[in-house]
Amino acid sequence: MGEETLYDPSLLLELDFHKSPAKFEPFISAAHPGEPWMKVRPLQDGDYEKGFIQLLGQLTATGTVTKTQFLTRFSQMKALGDYYVTVIEDTRSKTIIGAASLVIERKFIRGCGLRGRLEDVVVNNTYRGKQLGKLIVVTVTLLANHLGCYKMSLDCKDKLIPFYTSLGYLLEPGNSNSMTIRYDGGSKLVSNLTAATNTLSLEGPS
Repeated sequence: MGEETLYDPSLLLELDFHKSPAKFEPFISAAHPGEPWMKVRPLQDGDYEKGFIQLLGQLTATGTVTKTQFLTRFSQMKALGDYYVTVIEDTRSKTIIGAASLVIERKFIRGCGLRGRLEDVVVNNTYRGKQLGKLIVVTVTLLANHLGCYKMSLDCKDKLIPFYTSLGYLLEPGNSNSMTIRYDGGSKLVSNLTAATNTLSLEGPS
């Protein structure tokens, strides 16, 4: 019995990478990622054993995540149908080496349109030089368009602005800071203005 996927993997084969302004040298895509041992696919329920959580740990603090917690969250995301966590696997070692999440928000505006958010982009730092960061971001960006999103947004650090600009993202005028409120301290609310975090989007506000 095969592993369960978070979403239909055939969606990735329908993406036209020639529509992206990203420059791949040599040209690669989700269907042909450049190496025979590399595979771009949806997150699977067996990826806990393939180091998915450890990879996320290169991006941010993950805390302790048990296999039961992973499978529960996987099932919740699959049931909701608005989470498109996409990964790159090194099939030689059966290890997840790249990941990015497309989260779809259902809106009343834009004729009850769909807005995409790009989150949790990470590539194993030992696989540099294979265009994997570009590949995983372009994959989920094209996927958002394919699914009918009117916009795709993300937050990133200043140093990554040139990278995302090269992939077609634009800074939103007048919306250059990301504001958050965190609940990490239990009942105490911590207001936080992240001045060094820039919000990027494919088009204007909303």
